[in-house]
Amino acid sequence: MPNDRVTAWGGELQRVHGKLRTALALARAGLDGGDPADAATDLLLFCHGFCAALSGHHRAEDGSLFPELLRARPDLAPVVAKLTQDHNMIEHLIGGLQKAVADSTDPEVAHRHLDGIEAVMETHFRYEEKQLGAVLDGMDTDFDRTEIFGPIS
Repeated sequence: MPNDRVTAWGGELQRVHGKLRTALALARAGLDGGDPADAATDLLLFCHGFCAALSGHHRAEDGSLFPELLRARPDLAPVVAKLTQDHNMIEHLIGGLQKAVADSTDPEVAHRHLDGIEAVMETHFRYEEKQLGAVLDGMDTDFDRTEIFGPIS
């Protein structure tokens, strides 16, 4: 029986990562273009939106996608362990950003934290896409996008 599945899940993962890159760029642009009188509100708004999207994506992967992958492909346990470790590191960096934003209205403080998050995020995305892209494309499963990739999907 031919596989008539419409979604290539590896491609979908790349699309979600693209949306998260866009969310980061929008957060940066918002920090630079806001009204100085509203700096604290702008920092919280732009950083919160990006952080919520990234955290939601990783929670969905940890809670739904990774367990499904491990059921189908137990040999991927070391890859999933590395990705989960990355998620924990990114959450720690997000916590640092949120604390910094709560303590300072200087957009440069937020930019420095975003730089760190972006560096880890990009390395993580490239590794994840390389290790899981073809595996996901080969899976004959009808996933729920939001369940496995988070609300940004």
